Amino acid sequence: MEGILSLVVVSLLAAFCVRWAAVRLRLPMPTRIAVITVFVLVVLALYGQYLNT
Repeated sequence: MEGILSLVVVSLLAAFCVRWAAVRLRLPMPTRIAVITVFVLVVLALYGQYLNT
């Protein structure tokens, strides 16, 4: 359960960081839900690869 909670917290932090960097670099800002979705998919894919080894 704490793994899911930490994944949510880290994905929110990643969304904040990506959106902040996009604003500072004057790039188009992605939506928060898009960043969270991509981050969670990448983390789960890396965890799946870790389980296969």
